[in-house]
Amino acid sequence: MSAQVHAAHVAAPTPARMRVPLNTLAIPLGLAGLAQVWSVAVSALGAPFWLGQAFWLVAAIAWVWTLAVHVHRGTRTSQRLSHQLTNFAQGPLAALLPIAAMLIGASLHRTIPLAGTVVTLISMAAAAAFAAWILGFWMRGQLPLESVHGGYFLPISAAGLVGAFAAAEAGLDWLAVGSFAVGIFFWLVISVFFFLRLALRPTLPAALVPTLAIMIAPPAVASAAWLTISGGRPDHLFEGLTAMTVLMALIQVTLLRRYRALPFSLGFWSFTFPVASVAALAITWLRLLQPPAWQAVTLGVLAAVTLLVVSIAAKSILLLVATTRARRRQWSAAQKQAIG
Repeated sequence: MSAQVHAAHVAAPTPARMRVPLNTLAIPLGLAGLAQVWSVAVSALGAPFWLGQAFWLVAAIAWVWTLAVHVHRGTRTSQRLSHQLTNFAQGPLAALLPIAAMLIGASLHRTIPLAGTVVTLISMAAAAAFAAWILGFWMRGQLPLESVHGGYFLPISAAGLVGAFAAAEAGLDWLAVGSFAVGIFFWLVISVFFFLRLALRPTLPAALVPTLAIMIAPPAVASAAWLTISGGRPDHLFEGLTAMTVLMALIQVTLLRRYRALPFSLGFWSFTFPVASVAALAITWLRLLQPPAWQAVTLGVLAAVTLLVVSIAAKSILLLVATTRARRRQWSAAQKQAIG
């Protein structure tokens, strides 16, 4: 009898162990974006420096935790990492990891310059290697236009522009200018394919619709990068990039109804970094122009972005709890059925 029960347990189906989706890498990047908004606001308002650094600590912990989860799950599944990286939907999202590390490195440079420079250089090197690899993969001629989504801005354009900002923060001006040039060039190239895909191919699947928000990140990050490269002196290029950011933000306003119709998923983290980038740029302009009540408006922008990220984080936790319970119930029912 015991042998039969043991055999039933062995025959019972086990939960499928798949790799963690790469869109979860948007979590540390979103938190880094929020930390950047706080850093800009703290500088503008003259608030204590540690307020911004506290958010950077949270972002760094989230980065380490997310990487650990991906590595741990990867050791417990037969699915190869190359399967994810060569997936036309997920592959580009792998760039989220070094991009977040660049921002964390730039922040670390403000307190521990050497460590910050090392983190920045390593993350930029990793991003460059991945960008070269994925660009070569796309150039094989097998990429269907229907596969292109907002995440395609990440590996080369966003990585280049964030790298320019991080390198400028670390005082590596030569590297910052080169990275800025790469980011701007591929922003233009990817934009052509992205808008062609949106105009000439079927609508994006619901799971990929949040990636539409990524289109506002390149000009916003480029503005911050160029302002840092130019030593904080606004010029015509900075103004032009800001104008592009405003246009991309207006496009997002037309998409709000579409976003509201979406069921919540972890893909909503795609909203966090782009919104935070625009908010940081808005606070920078408020500080430069100092219109009436600009400090109150700055606090309002800061509160709105913080509320957005916190609400997405809370809903993500609830979603993960519900998903875990559902899987356990399914596994328990399968065991009982096998034993019976």
